[in-house]
Amino acid sequence: MIDRKRVFWFILLRLLVVSIFLATTTFLDVRTYDVGTNIAHKVLIRLMGATYLFSLGSLVVLYYSRRQIRTLTYAQIVWDLILVTVMILISGGVTSPYAFLYFLSIISASTLLARSQAYYTASLCVILYGAILDLQYYGKLAPLGLSPFPAQQYGAQYLFFLIFMYCAAFFLTALLAGHLSERARLSESALQEKAIDYEELERLNSLIVSTIDSGLLTINSDGRIRVFNRYAEHLTGVSQQDAYDHPLAEVLPGVAPFAGLFFQGGEGEFTHKGVDGRELLFSFKSVPLTGKDGATVGAIFDLHDLTEMKRLAAGLKRADRLAAVGELSARMAHEIRNPLAAISGSVQLVALRPWADEKDKRLFSIILRETDRLDGLLRDFLFYAKPTQPTKIPLKLRRVIADLCSLLSTDPRLRGVTIENRVPEELVVVFDKDQCSQVFWNLVVNSAEAIAGEGTIVIDACAASNGEKEEARISVRDSGSGMKQADVKRVFEPFFTTKKGGTGLGLATVYRIVETHGGRMVVDSAEGAGTTVTLYLPT
Repeated sequence: MIDRKRVFWFILLRLLVVSIFLATTTFLDVRTYDVGTNIAHKVLIRLMGATYLFSLGSLVVLYYSRRQIRTLTYAQIVWDLILVTVMILISGGVTSPYAFLYFLSIISASTLLARSQAYYTASLCVILYGAILDLQYYGKLAPLGLSPFPAQQYGAQYLFFLIFMYCAAFFLTALLAGHLSERARLSESALQEKAIDYEELERLNSLIVSTIDSGLLTINSDGRIRVFNRYAEHLTGVSQQDAYDHPLAEVLPGVAPFAGLFFQGGEGEFTHKGVDGRELLFSFKSVPLTGKDGATVGAIFDLHDLTEMKRLAAGLKRADRLAAVGELSARMAHEIRNPLAAISGSVQLVALRPWADEKDKRLFSIILRETDRLDGLLRDFLFYAKPTQPTKIPLKLRRVIADLCSLLSTDPRLRGVTIENRVPEELVVVFDKDQCSQVFWNLVVNSAEAIAGEGTIVIDACAASNGEKEEARISVRDSGSGMKQADVKRVFEPFFTTKKGGTGLGLATVYRIVETHGGRMVVDSAEGAGTTVTLYLPT
């Protein structure tokens, strides 16, 4: 296939040579015989002018037509052969210094076309040059002004030797130029294929690096970041522009203790503070990045966010533990309630006997009060262990919270506590009505007891998105005393409480109800800074 760029540069080069020739033609010493020097100059200038115009026309055709490129290329080679032949004729024939230009025509044919066309061009050059010498020797070119005397002076033997030498030189040039051109074409084709492959690989690698669902980054031997993909930006909250050429320990401070594993290959877990202030748990795996000589030039890091995974694992572990405990405890509770009922009934009968004095009656009343308390505790625990099947209906959460605030307005535990209902009017959750009231009753009462005086409880809500699922995010925030982090981790465990006289089943029951409705809960608290309970409920 003919390379269009090569033809273009070939024509452009000829234009440059012709321009230089026309500019310096007045200084050329053109030797002629039988015709005057001025006539030879005029013929030569006209020939060069025609060549210049032909080259310009070729460029125009090459620009506007892609189908005629093969014909145009053949026309360039033929024109060059005619140009060289005419130049030899007007400059002395056998004594002309322009015979070497045939070599350029052969090289041009091998470069623009192929090796076979180079041989054809060499054959034409032999025929044309041999014909000129033969016709000049026998005086056939005298009408053109080419005298036979120089050729006859050299002799037939010398002319035959000259033709043989040029013939050998022409075909040798065609052989070497054709071989080199073929090698160049093969190399260029292979290079172009590799360039295309490299471009495809580069696009593929860029696409993989930018779309992979894990944070991918590389560092150089100095520990400075070079590659920082889009998912790494999403995980860390740091843009690639801000991370580039910065030390890894500066962008991810939590990874600093593992600096010794960067270039050796290793893995580990570290915490990172997100842009929203949340503490995230990341895992990383590093692999050494080697150069062509096998030397380590950097490292590749694969980052994953384990925060949600750890939370889900902890939730599953807690759910399994609570399910097992709940099943066993429910059976035990049923068995305990029967003896309690018998004890309560027996004590009541004994208390009615006439011989029971005031001291005995006081002891009987204590027994009855404690059995009632145990019965209530067992009833709450049974509800926690085996909650009733919810009847889910759309509820306007703001109205539910408003009704709850009205009911709690006379509760002595909320004396001095202000409840701010900031739930949007249009927010609707899918929940069991009674269990929804029970959830927020427990949360509000717990917040009020944590305040123990004057304070504020703020109930806020908004719509949120969890992947493809829409949900409502409701937060109950108080200005109470808060909790220790160790207590926060155990706050949903049954029978765990920090309140005096508490059963430890309130938040555990709330968690169980929310979980039954397909929601989740998060508690954020600090000593002296209050507590925020966040619920994620289906909308």
